[in-house]
Formats: sequence, structure tokens, C-alpha cells
Amino acid sequence: MPSASTGASTTVGATSSVTSSTAAVDSRLTPGGPGYRRMSFALFLAGVATFALLYSTQALLPLVSTDFGVSASEASWTVSAATGALALFVLPMSALSERFGRRTLMTASLAVAVTVGLLVPFAPSIGALVALRAVQGAALAGLPASATAYLAEEVRPKALITAIGLFVAGNSVGGMSGRVITGWVAQEWGWRVAVATIGIIAVACAVAFRMLLPAPKHFTPGSLRPRVLARTVRDHLANPLLRRLYAIGALFMMVFGGVYTVIGYRLTEAPFSLPQGIIGSIFLVYLVGTVSASTAGRLVARLGRRGSLYLAGGTTTAGLLLSLVDSLPLVLLGLVLITAGFFAGHAVASSSVSHTAKQGRAQASALYQSAYYIGSSAGSTLGAVAFHAGGWAGTVALGLFAVLGVVTITLLGSHAARTQARRGPALAH
Repeated sequence: MPSASTGASTTVGATSSVTSSTAAVDSRLTPGGPGYRRMSFALFLAGVATFALLYSTQALLPLVSTDFGVSASEASWTVSAATGALALFVLPMSALSERFGRRTLMTASLAVAVTVGLLVPFAPSIGALVALRAVQGAALAGLPASATAYLAEEVRPKALITAIGLFVAGNSVGGMSGRVITGWVAQEWGWRVAVATIGIIAVACAVAFRMLLPAPKHFTPGSLRPRVLARTVRDHLANPLLRRLYAIGALFMMVFGGVYTVIGYRLTEAPFSLPQGIIGSIFLVYLVGTVSASTAGRLVARLGRRGSLYLAGGTTTAGLLLSLVDSLPLVLLGLVLITAGFFAGHAVASSSVSHTAKQGRAQASALYQSAYYIGSSAGSTLGAVAFHAGGWAGTVALGLFAVLGVVTITLLGSHAARTQARRGPALAH
């Protein structure tokens, strides 16, 4: 029979173990807790820098076309090359983040991206500009997947959607400020000075990010072995829920990339004939995306993930249809709805990926980001081609086709969930 001292010792040991386990759980960041604001602001700034750099030429495409004497579809490659390179490199970068750490890779990626950003204004030809933008996109690939993996490890699960929503909100602010600033600066001093200004702002964001982001406490280095990486990727792609989320992210971004690549050309033509500064200011509607992304957590709590995606798709569709009218107020309202729907859908889908993946989160997020930026690259190029072939109506038709894909995939997910529910509660998604 165990002695009293042995029992006491066992009790103390068990209590100590529980206390230790609780402390480990409690050490993750939560809203209102120590370090959460610093972390949120740091990743917000990373999101600002990422989108400001990635889309720094998008609002300037008419000026780039004029300067180099190229068509809209050729100029659009200054956007597509950056997003396409990001899509290509995001998975290898996520593997590096598993080995060397999220914060280390994000810092290195931003450092390279802002350095290239200071070289972009000096591009002597459209080919050189496209090449520099591709390098910049490849460097930025280290940010999105690493950021969401960092949040999944360092933030409590209940606060994860809100935290990722704030990061996505930083993306929207970066996309907005980059386009607004470049529009007004370019109107006075040309597109080269405009992209140089964005480069300098991104440098300041990168420095502040590195100073503010708390050191990770829950990161465990993984393997760089290709076989391990391939197995992890294969497991994620075998998950039907993750596959649906990847497709949804790509399709939402196809709409968004197409609309915002072409909108500058639409607004410079009759009946609008707006100057570059005013066109840049149109991107203030990104503030709507900041709000919709940051409130995605409450939206999911009220409507569920699939209900939120239906709402996002419906909002985007309404915006596309309104934008067809040759009335500036209605075009602006259409852009507001497209932006709100896109950012809400993106925040819901990306946070669902982090929630679903229990292992290899960086790779799961990287696959989402890869699909997302493939959608952006395809949307930028196809949107410009559609505009050349059929005007703004052609670009809208492309967007409506992509939204139809989102709704169809979400319906398939609902059907799969009902089928699983009839079979048993094993799948909670």
C-alpha cells in the first residue's frame, strides 16, 4: 500500500503538471493580454508593407503603358509577375520558416523586398521592370504563410480568426495607401517617384515590424527534408475541406485582381475621364475591406463559415453588377461591395485553413497563399485580356464566373457536411 508521503508526492506532482500545462496554454497571446497589441500592430505593419509593395504598380498601369509604349495586358505583367512569383515561392518559403522560425523568415523576406522596392523606380524597360517585380514577389512569399502560422502557434484558438482578420486588415490598408499615395504622387512627379515613395514607406514598416514583433514562444523547428515536406503537402491536398478553401481563396482573388487591375483604365476613359490622383483616391474604398476583414470573427460566430462565404459571394456579385452602370457613384458603390465581400471571404477562408490544419500549419497556409496569389495573377492577366476584348463588361463577366465557382464549392461543402453528419459526428467541419 502506498505511503501517505508517496500519495502526497504524487498529488503534488500531478498538480505541478496541471499547473505547468495550464501555464503553457495561458502563455499564448489573447486580446487584452501582454504582448497582443504589439504582435497585432507588428503584423498589421507587415501586411501594410506586403500589399503596398506587391501592388505598387497596379494603380499606375496607364502611366506605365504610356511610358514604355505597351498595351494594358503587357503592363499588367508588372502585377502578375509579382503575384505569380509569390505563388510559386510561398511553399518553399514556408518550409524554411518551419526550420528557421517564422519571425526570422518574415524579417529576411521584408528586408529583400524593400531593397528591391528601392531599385524598381530605376527600371530601364518593361522587361526589367517585370523582372524586378518578380524578384520582389518571390521575396514577399515569406510573409503570408509565416504570419498565419505564427498566429496559429502564438495566439489562443478563440482569438485566431480575429488576429488573422487584423493581419488581413493590414493587407487592405497597404493596398489602399499604396494606390492612393502612388496616384497623387504620380500625377505630380510620375510613376517612378510614386513607386520610390512606396519603397521608403515599406522600409519604415519593416523596421517597426522587427522591433515590435514578440519572440515566438511556441515554435518548434521542423525538418527541411524534401520527403517530409512532400508528405505534409500531400496530406493537406488529400483533405477535401482544405482543397475547397484553397479553391475559394483563388476564386475570390481572381475577382479582386481583375477588377483592381482594370479599374484605372475604365476610369481614365469616357464617360469618366478622371485624372490619376482621383483614380488613386478611389482605392480609399479599401478601408471597407479593413472593417470587413477585422470583423470576420463575429461574422463566422453569427452565420457560420459557409453562411459567411455565401454572404461574401452575394455582396461581391451585387458590387460587380452595380459597377456596370456608367455612373460614378454607382461604380464606387460597386467597388465598396466588391471590396467588402472579397476581404470578408478571404479572412474567413484563410483563418479556416489555420484552424483545420493540426500539423504542418505553415505548409497548409502556404498552399492557401499559393492558390490565392495564383488567383491574383490569373485575375490580373485575364481581367486585362477580358477588358481588351469586351470592355468593362468583359472583366465583370470574368468576376461573376469566379463568384459562381465560390458559391458552387461552398454548396458542395454543405452537402459533404450533411452527408458526414448522417454518417456520424467524426467530422465537425
